[in-house]
Amino acid sequence: MNRYEIIIYWSDEDESFVAEVPELPGCAADGSTYYEALSNIEVIITEWIETAKESGRPIPQPKGRLIYA
Repeated sequence: MNRYEIIIYWSDEDESFVAEVPELPGCAADGSTYYEALSNIEVIITEWIETAKESGRPIPQPKGRLIYA
């Protein structure tokens, strides 16, 4: 189970739910339902981490909930 913050929102432009992981640049997925987007992003997080390991890129440690001013 990952511990990265996941932000899920409805996109009128894409006509789907979009899930993003702010701590992992470019890590995003979509789905026709909230739960589909959540399921898809879990797969993408794993793939993002595997790709970073293979290419020697640093993998950010999960910070948990982000705080905005």
